[in-house]
Amino acid sequence: MEPLKHECGVAMIRLLKPLNYYHEKYGTTSYALNKLYLLMEKQHNRGQEGAGIACTDLNAQPGEEYMFRERALGSGAITEVFKHVQGWEGASILMGHLRYSTTGKSGIAHVHPFMRRNNWRAKNLCLCGNFNLTNVDEVFNEITAKGQHPRIYNDTYIMLELMGHRLDRESERIYNIAKLQGLEGTDLTTYIEDNIDITNILRTSTPLFDGGYVLCGFTGSGEMFSMRDPWGIRPAFWYRDEEVLVVASERPAIQTTFDVETDDIHELLPGQALTVRKNGNVALTQILQPRGNHACSFERIYFSRGSDRDIYRERKALGEQLTPQIDKAIGGDLEHTVFSYVPNTAEVAFYGMTDGFKKQLNEQKVEQLYRITQQHNPSREELRAILHNYIRSEKVALKDIKLRTFITEGNQRNDLAAHVYDITYGSLEPHVDNLVIIDDSIVRGTTLRESIIRILDRLHPKKMVLVSSCPQVRYPDYYGIDMSHLDEFIAFRAAVALHLDCGNWQTLHDIYCKCVEQQSLPAEQMRNYVKEIYSFTTEEISDKMLDLLRPEDVTTPIQLVFQSLEGLHRACPHHPGDWYFSGDYPTPGGVRLVNQAYINWYEQNYK
Repeated sequence: MEPLKHECGVAMIRLLKPLNYYHEKYGTTSYALNKLYLLMEKQHNRGQEGAGIACTDLNAQPGEEYMFRERALGSGAITEVFKHVQGWEGASILMGHLRYSTTGKSGIAHVHPFMRRNNWRAKNLCLCGNFNLTNVDEVFNEITAKGQHPRIYNDTYIMLELMGHRLDRESERIYNIAKLQGLEGTDLTTYIEDNIDITNILRTSTPLFDGGYVLCGFTGSGEMFSMRDPWGIRPAFWYRDEEVLVVASERPAIQTTFDVETDDIHELLPGQALTVRKNGNVALTQILQPRGNHACSFERIYFSRGSDRDIYRERKALGEQLTPQIDKAIGGDLEHTVFSYVPNTAEVAFYGMTDGFKKQLNEQKVEQLYRITQQHNPSREELRAILHNYIRSEKVALKDIKLRTFITEGNQRNDLAAHVYDITYGSLEPHVDNLVIIDDSIVRGTTLRESIIRILDRLHPKKMVLVSSCPQVRYPDYYGIDMSHLDEFIAFRAAVALHLDCGNWQTLHDIYCKCVEQQSLPAEQMRNYVKEIYSFTTEEISDKMLDLLRPEDVTTPIQLVFQSLEGLHRACPHHPGDWYFSGDYPTPGGVRLVNQAYINWYEQNYK
């Protein structure tokens, strides 16, 4: 599949022992830094555009810097930022972020963590996260109505300003209590730092947020927190022992970094916050009431690393339960079918797919053996003929190193792009063998059209069956993935083409009118009218997708096979967030934005 820029990654560490403890036990003053580096490298899949790290030193004296931050751009950003951590050994709180742009904005100014500075330690705030808000306008209006003047208009900065404002109010609340007790000077400051309650900041700011998010942050005085959205859209995991508290976007990163078992790690629940006070006290607090389980299924299909125990099983299940549909597509001809996958993320689904066919073939062998032994004593040759049947799998597709397209002319540039993949020549018998090749998803279809179909056709299969381990991706995501324009989706373009083939232009116009008519409604009252574009069967849309994807010079019979929505939920029962496929957005903001996306598409093409 064509790579998607998707959810960012977060990593946080809070040391729970004095710093000399780690030096004496582990022989290094960089214990926390080393662990943060590993946590980030093990989640490198979540950020290729940039990375940033930040820390606070609770032992710094007045006149000394106590909050530090380093950020860098590019796929080597993790290594780059860790070149500049001299003097960070005194930090008890460290935070890292891996960035994939979800808004189209790039540059170092958009790389997390973000910092809000103040001369009062307790009023300093450092924030990073894996999120995308769908109601930035509302949050912006809220803080400007209070007299603030944000310098940057994006969800991260506005979130920082809103939470910073609430942190100021919390500091002032504690200040007033301290004054009533007659405290002055450093005693007053210490009282504020010891009594700041970060849950108050979260309770008064996060109810405004619509979208998927995992927020991580700390104050200059040592309050640390991580919070997950109440819909449970974005993932977060944590681990604690007597030495350390850790938060990360993916469970295997914690397992590998700290050498702990799967069951030692906990998932942060929807609407829940994990906080650490300045004194090291750890607490779990329900900040917002959960709004159902809408955990992102695309995390399981593609985004998260497949080394997670449960994700590995789920991806195998996604492949295995496609066995009946694929068997029908090849006419049951296992003897003349080669199975393979598009590297690299579809590999686990491929194992599940071939396991399914192995089970099916074994059942066939049992039936054959039973029948033949009922008739007579079979010879070795007869037994060998039955047992010799096997599932043929080959590494047909190879992903080459990233080709650099220095040539800018369209045709030559496209020709270079077509060679991102290569094939293993001689891996099937030309014009005799079917080729079944599984991918994790088919989103835009660009790579299929420009590279994969044409290059696989060089093997001259009798029939090509292209399998997607997930359902048709029909709708944009607004919670952290760069899928925002409807015409990016090959399924949407296919549905539009089917309407036009049938002379149903009026349907496209009617959907537009319905979307426009509800623009003045509150987001909570809006309906996803874009669903009406998909008034065809899955098979009809698949066939039209194939018409759009097939290169003109390829005549090999091709069939597309997609996972069903029901199959997705069977394989990933605890992650039912399926708005990419069903259009059932969990938040009002998602519904509002998908209707706006249709309005934008229609006006660009038909007005």
